[in-house]
Amino acid sequence: MSDKKEKYLMYKGKPLVRSGNTLYYGDMSDPYVILMQISSTHPGYDMDMAEKISIQLLATDTNLRPKERIVRKSEKVGLYNALDIGSIWLERALSGTM
Repeated sequence: MSDKKEKYLMYKGKPLVRSGNTLYYGDMSDPYVILMQISSTHPGYDMDMAEKISIQLLATDTNLRPKERIVRKSEKVGLYNALDIGSIWLERALSGTM
């Protein structure tokens, strides 16, 4: 078997993984990650562009119930705005200044 590590798209030094309309930002081995869900899109530039995005700062502790894992949540318009606020929340949560 090959011992090849998968390479992910990186944003500000953390992995950004997409599966359908769900994006995870952050390392799952850290105490927190960002979950973004695209709830609506609009056509533009020959593809569908994300419009409304739900953002959640989640604790990765598997001992917590799903509702208890949600630390913060918001909704933003546009992927850039969602990634911007998500990266700020994640940075603050990981540094303990939240």
